[in-house]
Amino acid sequence: MSTDAFAEREKGFEAKYKLDQEQEFRAQARRNRLFGLWVAEKLGKSGAEAEAYAKAVVAADFKKPGHDDVIEKVRGDLDAAGRSVAEAELRTEYDRLLAVARRQIAEEAPKG
Repeated sequence: MSTDAFAEREKGFEAKYKLDQEQEFRAQARRNRLFGLWVAEKLGKSGAEAEAYAKAVVAADFKKPGHDDVIEKVRGDLDAAGRSVAEAELRTEYDRLLAVARRQIAEEAPKG
């Protein structure tokens, strides 16, 4: 294999890595939105109020590294509203919705 072929192959791997990272970021943001809508329903919110809450959940993910900030936000909101949801249920739904979001992002991705 020539040096040019190696360079092209490396560019291809870099481009795929970048695309994969972008898709994962989008999937996590979508998961947070879906999770926000799920929690909003538990809080009795619907329509524009639920959408606004989901946006606040997405924004919560940027407060500190990791995803515990999202769980902490919704846990606090649920507790403040007197809604009891087990931590295990929150985490299970959070994980389930990441799989849903990844599927949705993959279905939207251009084929080529």
